Amino acid sequence: MSTEIQPSANSDEQPAPQSNVSAASTGSAVVPVARIFSFVMVAWVLVFLISNYLNFWQGWPGVPGLFAHLGLPGAEVLTKPMESGVIMRGWAQLGLYAVALIAVTGWVMKTPNHCLHDDSDTLSNFTAYFIRACYWAVLLVGVADLFISFLRVEDMLVDIIGKELAQDLGRSKFRGEVVHYPLIAISFVIAYFSRSVGFTWLALLIVVAEIQIVIARFVFSYEQAFMADLVRFWYGALFLFASPYTLLHEGHVRVDILYAGFSERGKAWCNAAGSLFLGMPLCWIILTQGMWGKFSVINGPLLTFEVTQAGYGLYVKYWLAAFLMVFGVAMMIQFVSYFLGSVAVLMREPGYHPDTAEPAHF
Repeated sequence: MSTEIQPSANSDEQPAPQSNVSAASTGSAVVPVARIFSFVMVAWVLVFLISNYLNFWQGWPGVPGLFAHLGLPGAEVLTKPMESGVIMRGWAQLGLYAVALIAVTGWVMKTPNHCLHDDSDTLSNFTAYFIRACYWAVLLVGVADLFISFLRVEDMLVDIIGKELAQDLGRSKFRGEVVHYPLIAISFVIAYFSRSVGFTWLALLIVVAEIQIVIARFVFSYEQAFMADLVRFWYGALFLFASPYTLLHEGHVRVDILYAGFSERGKAWCNAAGSLFLGMPLCWIILTQGMWGKFSVINGPLLTFEVTQAGYGLYVKYWLAAFLMVFGVAMMIQFVSYFLGSVAVLMREPGYHPDTAEPAHF
């Protein structure tokens, strides 16, 4: 008996179309580049802050000082040559940027399966934690400084803690290092475990602080400088710290004559380009211009623990300058998150839609 061999069902199949191969290869190249760029931006912000501390609090030369020593074009001319130990510190500071770049690149290469929207959510959650900690800090520092200033202006501080410690608390540097810094450290611990304090509660506290000023002034004829200082302190924190949250939820005023009619991908292109060419550079300008020199708008008050000229006010004026630093750092991280989320839409990552993504808890 002869058996007829039937042709295989797959023998007539044609090769799969190759029209999407180039698009897939392009997408596979865009994702790691976007991730490397984004996390390098965040890492370099951290390195910049560390280097700024080393420059102006520890006396290190910094990258500009190293460039000046090397005689690079555009660098300042040194009045005297730098010592070898100082030169090594400058190279170490420059090396931090290279280490950050290498570390981020290696991490991205080892995690190729990470989704862009997961990275975006991670950065947003970190920003949320950072802002929560700052809210706790201004709450604790404001209340503690208000209490100290009230006792001091009413001549009760000496009877409670003694003359020597009362005099020390009258110096802004001592109060900042002994009272404010520990409270800020505690705030970051509290923020890790609690999400109960945010800009809503701070707005309510500002209203309460305003009301007590009115009642004290017009009912009891009592008014002190620290009362208005507390309101300004909390007002500055409210508006600057709430900006990343507002960006996350598309709450900033947008001239959307054209944007409102864009498709989802068109909006993603607009948001990615805006974050890349407008948002991130703006944050770098705030940080570099505010912290470039010893007497810059951020570094100057922080180094001198600047206080208001009004006697017996709160010793928190230098923190108003720090609010600009918090704003620049938080907005930078959130713009990076915004950029990654927009690229995720452009890459059509499965299972992700910006309107259904879980919001960060600020």
